[in-house]
Amino acid sequence: MLRSLVLSTMLLALSASALAADCPALLQGELPKLRSQERIDLCGRFAGKPLLVVNTASFCGFTPQFKGLEALYQRYKGQGLEVLGVPSDDFRQEADSSEETAKVCYVNYGVTFSMTETQPVSGEQAIPLFKELAAQSQAPRWNFSKYVVDAQGRVIASFPSSTLPDDPKLIAALEQAIAAQP
Repeated sequence: MLRSLVLSTMLLALSASALAADCPALLQGELPKLRSQERIDLCGRFAGKPLLVVNTASFCGFTPQFKGLEALYQRYKGQGLEVLGVPSDDFRQEADSSEETAKVCYVNYGVTFSMTETQPVSGEQAIPLFKELAAQSQAPRWNFSKYVVDAQGRVIASFPSSTLPDDPKLIAALEQAIAAQP
């Protein structure tokens, strides 16, 4: 009995490490979901799917882009696209509470895509997701920087804050990521 328990534990550990090895570096780890006790397992949720990652802020001149980001998500989610919004106060424009951030996202703009709690996205304090995004492209220079990630976890395009969600170049990159799905 003890031997089978040890064997089961070893197999579980091996399968977990094999799963982590199959997961791209960009999607390693978890992030707390906005206004929830749940955590977002980045690999479990986004591996093998095209992904748009955006660092957001509630009180930025670019905040109305939430409306366009939601429209993109609605337009392409049936084709596998995922969107991940990561609020950040790195540029001093995020709400002081997650309640207020959630109100801006969910109530004011009707966001239905995944949103995390406020996270650092630039510099030494950046979370691993944004360190990897920066390594593959560049660190965000302001709120609403956009990263198009293919199904293999590679950044195929990045766009500055000034690029609107309906920009033809951003849409072309998203469609390229969608088309390249296995």
